[in-house]
Amino acid sequence: MTTAPKEAENAIGLEEMHMERQEHPKGGFKTFTVEEAVETIGFGKFHVALFLIMGSTGVAEAMEIMLIAVVSPVIRCEWQLQDWQVALVTTMVFFGYMVFSIVLGLLADRYGRWKILLLSFLWASYFSLLTSFAPSYVWFVFLRAMVGGGVSGHAQGLIIKTEFLPTKYRGYMLPLSQVFWLTGSLLIIGLASVVNPAIGWRWLIRIASIPGILLILVFKFIPESARYNVSTGNVAAALATLQRIAKMNGAVMPEGVLREPPQERRGRFKDLIRPKYLRTTLQIWIIWLGISFAYYGVILASAELLERDLVCGSAAPPVQDPSDGSEESRSPCHCRLFGPAAYQTMIISTVGEIALNPLNILGINFLGRRLSLCITMGCTALFFLLLNICTSSTGMIGFLFMLRALVSANFNTIYIYTAEVYPTTMRALGMGTSGSLCRVGAMVAPFISQVLMSASFVGALCLFSSVCAVCAISAFTLPIETKGRALQVCI
Repeated sequence: MTTAPKEAENAIGLEEMHMERQEHPKGGFKTFTVEEAVETIGFGKFHVALFLIMGSTGVAEAMEIMLIAVVSPVIRCEWQLQDWQVALVTTMVFFGYMVFSIVLGLLADRYGRWKILLLSFLWASYFSLLTSFAPSYVWFVFLRAMVGGGVSGHAQGLIIKTEFLPTKYRGYMLPLSQVFWLTGSLLIIGLASVVNPAIGWRWLIRIASIPGILLILVFKFIPESARYNVSTGNVAAALATLQRIAKMNGAVMPEGVLREPPQERRGRFKDLIRPKYLRTTLQIWIIWLGISFAYYGVILASAELLERDLVCGSAAPPVQDPSDGSEESRSPCHCRLFGPAAYQTMIISTVGEIALNPLNILGINFLGRRLSLCITMGCTALFFLLLNICTSSTGMIGFLFMLRALVSANFNTIYIYTAEVYPTTMRALGMGTSGSLCRVGAMVAPFISQVLMSASFVGALCLFSSVCAVCAISAFTLPIETKGRALQVCI
């Protein structure tokens, strides 16, 4: 009596095993995850191409963002703008960035990183070209806000890089992407020094949109994230992508069948503030806001110092650049246009953005993301205070050089940490909301650097320093360290 049920049980078990073998004849019973496949395939030719193409999104983004710093003096004179009106241009750019950052983050988690990245480049290039035909200040502000909205989607390029890189390479390759941002920044400053005096700011904007248009043509060489595909149940596409990468790298795939994780709802805002991630999310938001506030504060403060010669809080009248004797530099407006010496100073301070890159990479990989960020944020606070010291123009340039190096290191670290701390199902949303809060800081920065600084130089710099100190404390107390941790797929 008891043997019949056992025999039936055994028969069912054998039948299930036979069906399983039929379903996966090559893989047997072995399975592997995308994370395991990425680690097994390792680093190779595909990742070099990925680094160059996705990294180049930073060139286009830097040119569009830094454009405001080199165009502001020109439009101030052309449209007779007051300080608050010049500041409003930058604020509206980042308002567009803030709004679209959340929307595009949600869409990227639902429909894919690659599609949203392509859409954002098309959007930004289109409205950037339209800006060059702006007939008035109001139209200029509106169109630049639309450009800011498009640029917000460029963060998907970083997410794609993060999701394809093996764990041990993320801490090295992602900070190196700063070279592309530096290239874009130097390129727009160099172009402005030649194009602005010769053919005007409208042509500068048209030329600046070219890199973004060219990048659209090469996006087809980069596939959709395999982590994204497998998390949405599209295992076949993920497997095809991994096999293509393995072939390019001359590596072998892991044995077995690609395992599909449990299906979860994607891109839900409430996941960011559930108990597991609440503290991390709130502290990340504070840090993003503060870093952006400091970064764009430094850039715009540099422009103000160069434009108005506000050294040591002096209220002395602007001194003309002796190397520039053109009529344009002696404009009757309440501002003065940049001359060659001013552009040279901007280039020197901008080069500072990679000055600490080697130390930043070492800190990220050996000290960890949290401690490294805490140290660089604390040093940023200190150098903002040092900028109050009465010094020569050379001394001021030195302080600005170090500030640009430190705020750049801050951005490197928080980008890596945010992309690593959230799982695939909410990674783009996490980056999007963080980027949105980041733009709140960027929206406030112009009114401190371009308005408050005119009234109280010391007060503005002390405010920047205080915010950085708060961020340093927040970084030190982050609850999760992501150094050496595999990317999470599900919540």
